[in-house]
Amino acid sequence: MTQDATFEDGRESPLNLGAQDASDLQVISSLVQDSVFPITEMRWQAKQHRFALLLNRFRWEDGARNRHAPERVQSLLVLDNVVAVSSQGIDRSDTDLILSLLSVDFEPSEDGAGDLVLTLAGDGALRLRVEALDATLKDVTRPYVAPSGKAPGHPE
Repeated sequence: MTQDATFEDGRESPLNLGAQDASDLQVISSLVQDSVFPITEMRWQAKQHRFALLLNRFRWEDGARNRHAPERVQSLLVLDNVVAVSSQGIDRSDTDLILSLLSVDFEPSEDGAGDLVLTLAGDGALRLRVEALDATLKDVTRPYVAPSGKAPGHPE
């Protein structure tokens, strides 16, 4: 019998997760919350129907944060089956722009197609039209101490 991975399973290991439905995507969305990335680290490969982001991801799953400084890790978020990409509230010509990812949501339409909405801090968003939901999140570096020295905070 196989069992789905849990949030706690990734505590000290590099993440390599996939999502093919909205509930799987919620797990990935929670793990990429507060990731930051330069605008230059997002790519749409139209011929391959792939959109990718190289994120500096906060390690929310790190169960040892009380024993060491908060950590980040570079991760690839790859979204496949992408047929169109649009943005709102982002100056794509500003190559010095640093973006902060708040969430990744799926808005289904018919036949498994739909829109992936990547909500960014500061009222920005990316909308990816997909033929089917297929997302992967993979850590590609070793964790490093978060430059701020603390976990991201959210006003309540």
